[in-house]
Amino acid sequence: MKQKFSFLLLLGLLFLWPTDMEAQPHASWMKGKWGIMTHYLADWRSQTDSIQMNVTQWNKMIDHFDTDGLARQIASIGAHYYILTIGQNSGFYLSPNATYDKLTGINPSKCSQRDLIADMAKALAKYNIKMIAYLPSGAPGLDKEACSALEWQNKKQPAPNKEFQLKWEQVIREWSLRWGNQVAGWWFDGCYWPNTMYREADTPNFASFAAAARAGNPNSIVAFNSGVYPRVHSITQFEDYTAGEINDPENVVIKNNYNGNMDGCQFHILTYLGQTWGKGNPRFTHEQVINCSKNIIKEKGAITWDCPVLPSGLISEPFFKQLSSLGKELNGIK
Repeated sequence: MKQKFSFLLLLGLLFLWPTDMEAQPHASWMKGKWGIMTHYLADWRSQTDSIQMNVTQWNKMIDHFDTDGLARQIASIGAHYYILTIGQNSGFYLSPNATYDKLTGINPSKCSQRDLIADMAKALAKYNIKMIAYLPSGAPGLDKEACSALEWQNKKQPAPNKEFQLKWEQVIREWSLRWGNQVAGWWFDGCYWPNTMYREADTPNFASFAAAARAGNPNSIVAFNSGVYPRVHSITQFEDYTAGEINDPENVVIKNNYNGNMDGCQFHILTYLGQTWGKGNPRFTHEQVINCSKNIIKEKGAITWDCPVLPSGLISEPFFKQLSSLGKELNGIK
């Protein structure tokens, strides 16, 4: 009788226990959803707006970024999440970070006084829209002082560069701890050398990288971008959704997808509406944007569209119209 009971219990557990194919990724809330991304970068704004960038000018621009207006725009088009750049190559960041300032010794700080990520997340929360932060995995390449202080090895095939990675994880951890549950995820750019820099068993590695991002929110989702590839794929078990950067969404290659699961991650792609990232006029018709989005969502994936913004942070009119048309079409897709 005892043996029969044990057998039945084991059989029941086998039916209840999810297989690898059925297991839901941590980012399953993205399944069948779509969002937008905007690049708000000091050097890009300097070129686009024909202004001389410095610390005073940067803080002025960040102070005038219309978080409430942008949140209303995002809500009105029906997007489910929003990705915003913290910074990139210029060395200017749109959120303060004492750890970064201490490690680099740069004074006055190129990190803004206003915490735009926190303010944007607060504005989005009114509409139940999730906030995702974008950050490169390397030092700001155009800031030689920062690169030197952070011990960044900017080579085609760098060594593990553990000295830099340990410092960068401290910077990320400060942001994550401050934002907590306000930030639902991270999209890390420039992980171009995953085998060299992050796969070792000892830290720093992918595990410690992801842990730093989740320090303030253990449920925060993470993606590591290794470059532009038509075939969507995951590069590590320590990410929750695919970075999915692709230039031509009409040529995306989808393989090994099961119910939105791909390589153990939530299937996701990221592409742009303008002539390039954050710039130019619309390169697609409304119908092309809608069809590309439907193709991904029908696969239970997620799609993010990058679009240019005005100095105020608001989405410019041609792209707002395009995204509004997309939102109306996608409302009926489950």
